[in-house]
Amino acid sequence: MNLPLGTFGRDGPPITRLGLGGEGILRTFGREAEAGAVIAEALAAGMTYLESARAYAGSEAYYGASLGSRRSDVFLASKAHDRSRRGALAMLETTLRSMRTDALDLWQLHDVRDYSEIDDWEHPEGAYAAFVEARERGLVRYIGLTGHHDPAVLRAALERFAFDAVLLPINPAEGSLDDAFERTVVPAARARGMAVIGMKVFARGLLFDPRAGGITPAEAVAYALSADIDAIVLGCDDTAQVAENATAAAGFTPLDPTARAALETRVASVAGALAYYRAPASSVR
Repeated sequence: MNLPLGTFGRDGPPITRLGLGGEGILRTFGREAEAGAVIAEALAAGMTYLESARAYAGSEAYYGASLGSRRSDVFLASKAHDRSRRGALAMLETTLRSMRTDALDLWQLHDVRDYSEIDDWEHPEGAYAAFVEARERGLVRYIGLTGHHDPAVLRAALERFAFDAVLLPINPAEGSLDDAFERTVVPAARARGMAVIGMKVFARGLLFDPRAGGITPAEAVAYALSADIDAIVLGCDDTAQVAENATAAAGFTPLDPTARAALETRVASVAGALAYYRAPASSVR
């Protein structure tokens, strides 16, 4: 399948603009056959961007058991949520062992929420020091951060510390909010040459409810891929979802601003509920 291609940031390697997320069936334990089938389907569809997180149950181990010789064909990403240098490096050690690889292509500081976290990164035993050390030691190729709680906090983090990538929400409900991540964080990331990866593309499937605008998966994928981002990640429950998402990405036509705004309007009245992942008090344009 001819998935659209992009690059990882300004000067990074090529990646498919659709990637397999580490949730869905991968965020389980004891479902090796189903998880392996989803990973195999993603590889067969041509996806080269694969991601997980230390917090995602058995997700990393599923990748480790499934990739084998295909490891060199993919851009492999994971995340750590420990906020100390020692704890984060211990998580990375577990991640590398679970994913059966010597190094990650991207390691991300998971789910940044509070300004106090950013202040703590100044400490030499804080989490940021672990990410810099891991890159210097060749254990990871790039370092990033992720967040979906508060765009102001995420922007402050990437403006204050040097990261290679950011993972953030991109969907029509998100886009209808005054302080949408796409408008407030993406430009700051791009000004620094960072890669930008979109998540929450389906808002956990809530976008599809007819009472919430009835956005289709293909529309949500087109909306996200039309943003100034390098790729999106989608978790999948089964191989059929992988195939559906790949078909949507392969056939997508970029939406102009008017078409994107029309999708935002369809969900604007319930955007607060659809953006469940955010801190309270986001407002609609």
